[in-house]
Amino acid sequence: MTATAIMKELYIDSLLELGREYPRLVVLDADLAVANGTDRFQARFPERFVNAGIAEQNMVGVAAGLAASGLIPVAHSIAVFATGRPFGQLRQSVSYSEMNVKIVGGYAGFSAGADGASHQSVIDIAIMRALPHFTVLVPADPWQAQAAARAMVEHHGPVYLRLCNAPLSQAIPPDTPFQLGRAQQLRQGNDVTLIATGCLVAAALQAADTLREEGIEARVLNIHTIKPLDEEAIHQAAADTGALVVAEEHSLIGGLGSAVSELLADSNQSVPLRRLGIRDRFGESGSQDELLQSHGLTSADIAREAHSALDTMGSGLDI
Repeated sequence: MTATAIMKELYIDSLLELGREYPRLVVLDADLAVANGTDRFQARFPERFVNAGIAEQNMVGVAAGLAASGLIPVAHSIAVFATGRPFGQLRQSVSYSEMNVKIVGGYAGFSAGADGASHQSVIDIAIMRALPHFTVLVPADPWQAQAAARAMVEHHGPVYLRLCNAPLSQAIPPDTPFQLGRAQQLRQGNDVTLIATGCLVAAALQAADTLREEGIEARVLNIHTIKPLDEEAIHQAAADTGALVVAEEHSLIGGLGSAVSELLADSNQSVPLRRLGIRDRFGESGSQDELLQSHGLTSADIAREAHSALDTMGSGLDI
């Protein structure tokens, strides 16, 4: 049976290692230490932990001040609150000021589950990729969350790290290099490219298996860094395969699909492109699997859209 884990658990393992290596690393949380797992950091390094209370705006302001004093602050909350509530502080005190602040949003996408739309973050990537100077990271599995944590702390500048809170199997082969801004090609293929991020990387791999059984060889790209985007990998995939499918657990407005569309439009590289995401809606109460299915974000949906893109190629239409 394939082992599963939750991102926050392995992420915190990495954060503890980083805490030992970086004496200037300080962790902040918005009164959600148990939910986010940062209580483990608090227990190990109590003098370097700040509970800001249910006040994300204040937490981000404090983090900016800590960064200005030469510390490395890593601020945590549920993703919808980590990005939405303190937007003014994120813009003015972190982005505009180019402060070395790290924002970690947990329970992203539909992984807040039964807490419903109020706690499900489906526009956070759009918010954070629009802020100048921010790097935006979305790991595909808990093991990659460990690598992303290290890359986040070692990078000097504002970073947003998006974490899912569902049990996930390992989607990325062990020892796969993790480099900011560089996509990971997980499958070879020259018929169509499946581009995915976060928990939908596993679904894209399953879709590639289905397509292979039908005689279609799908390339699979894991985009763990939404910003800066690996433009070269996407251009190459479009040139080699001639059709792209993008899948994300996020609004179709402003997420990875938008980033890919903008890139192709700016370069006048015209290929059939299909985007799977949340269609201008909030979430709702339910399990993550139920919501992914109801929003058309399963491996079967990805495979279907691959067929649609290939049909467009076969028709000779340039869309």
